[in-house]
Amino acid sequence: MISLKKNYLRQKVAELLIIRSSGHLCDTQRQYPKWELKNSELKRLLEEGVGGVILLGGSIHELQQRSKILSSWSAKPLLLCADIEEGLGQRFQGGTWFVPPLAVGQIYRKDPEKAILLAEKYGSSTGFQARICGLNWILAPVCDINSNPNNPVINVRAWGENHSTVSELTCAFNRGLASQGVLSCAKHFPGHGDTSVDSHLELPILEHDLNRLEEIEFSPFKTLVAAGADSVMSAHILLRKIDSRHPATLSRKVLTTLLREKIGFDGLLVTDALVMEAISKCYGVAESAVLAFEAGADLLMMPENPDEAINAICSALLSGRIPMKRLEEALVRRRKALAKIEAFNSTSLDQKSKVDSLDIERDADRALADELIRRSILVRKQLDLDAKNHAGINLLRVDSVLPCPFLTPLSPACCMPEAIGFRTILCHQLGISPWATDLNEPLALTRFGDGPFLLQLFCRGNPFRGDLNNQEPWLVVIQQLQKQNRLSGLVVYGSPYLWNELIQVLDPSIPSAYSPGQMPEAQNQVLSAFLATDKMKNVLQTQTLRDFTD
Repeated sequence: MISLKKNYLRQKVAELLIIRSSGHLCDTQRQYPKWELKNSELKRLLEEGVGGVILLGGSIHELQQRSKILSSWSAKPLLLCADIEEGLGQRFQGGTWFVPPLAVGQIYRKDPEKAILLAEKYGSSTGFQARICGLNWILAPVCDINSNPNNPVINVRAWGENHSTVSELTCAFNRGLASQGVLSCAKHFPGHGDTSVDSHLELPILEHDLNRLEEIEFSPFKTLVAAGADSVMSAHILLRKIDSRHPATLSRKVLTTLLREKIGFDGLLVTDALVMEAISKCYGVAESAVLAFEAGADLLMMPENPDEAINAICSALLSGRIPMKRLEEALVRRRKALAKIEAFNSTSLDQKSKVDSLDIERDADRALADELIRRSILVRKQLDLDAKNHAGINLLRVDSVLPCPFLTPLSPACCMPEAIGFRTILCHQLGISPWATDLNEPLALTRFGDGPFLLQLFCRGNPFRGDLNNQEPWLVVIQQLQKQNRLSGLVVYGSPYLWNELIQVLDPSIPSAYSPGQMPEAQNQVLSAFLATDKMKNVLQTQTLRDFTD
């Protein structure tokens, strides 16, 4: 009898875990095997009661199949989620990939009404495509206010740099998600926007007091909670003046006192991934799971060892450290969230069967993606295609090529400059260093040969990079190339902060352009404008004909 009770308790606790799965079908296709469980482990854990899966990678067709397979392994409804803050195509091939949210925030400055409309469509399209592929929970919107330009991990993921912009746009995005019957997630409470440290690598520490938090960071969360946010995700940050001992994810003062009691949120509260080093460096699997659940988290995202986390919480419940009431509260919230999804699916007139399974991207989705790119790119000066100085170097800077979803040999950033004579060279963390030893002459020009440089810099806040982006001396590189009359043009993709910094020293006579989006269509649009559209079309047509006849 005791054994049966323990087994029943273990099944109930297991419902509160979210484990990681590749969107690919085969174990050998996993891109991140350190975090993505093998199929045999996934199947076992789901059969034993684990209640949620977060997915990453693969095509939309694989995702559709994967969602069905995972659900078939469980006797109960699952929460199936993904970090698709920028549309389904950000993580799954074949879906629509939108510009980062901060681009919509930039549109908001000029035309608030239009930006709000676009943000709602952004949410609706994301929700529609996710639901068609089997997802029911979107880990967005980001409610952090990117008040620190040096933020290495939020950056363009934020919807704005002040609380009013973020509040307006996240609520609009949330309305879009709700219209498609998928759950939303406001993140990362109590606010990750003013950090200068990446919580994937270490624990950010902030000195904000309650007055500061209420004045700035809390505002978007309060607004979205009032508007009906389905879930809130905690931040792995330490607020010394609120709780000097525990990060927010593990702090009862933050999760229960501030979020539950002060702000009044009664929906699902989920941790950020517990494998992130802000937590895992200082706490073991068992300890972090128990502390997070004790603090008020209903769902535990990606504990490093799911079995150890389940066992630890069961022990804390059986010993009386955590009251059984805490478990029932979390399970009730989870059931309510699933019931909301089921209620929508049972009444929706837009049945999955009506959607072409070969192409979930509708004309309206493509039009929205194009409009967002078009409204957010900036061409300061076009590159003159009549000039006879294009037998030069197309130097592309990217974080990494393993993998690099926006860059292939056929990506516009490669092939369009090559069509007018530039030779493409990639600069990235795993490649040959382009830097010279003298910081006054940071680019080792002798390695590249003669000719002008077209610099294309793909740079935005990305997890696991820390402050590596800030260590690259592109400001000095531009000054160096200008001094030697070897800078043909500059294109920045991603961070508006880098763009604003570089154009301060860029000679206005040098062609330059900016795009917040990094995806191929953004490359196509910004380079078509930057390279004088009509002339570029003629060059590409001639190049294509030459390639065919060769």
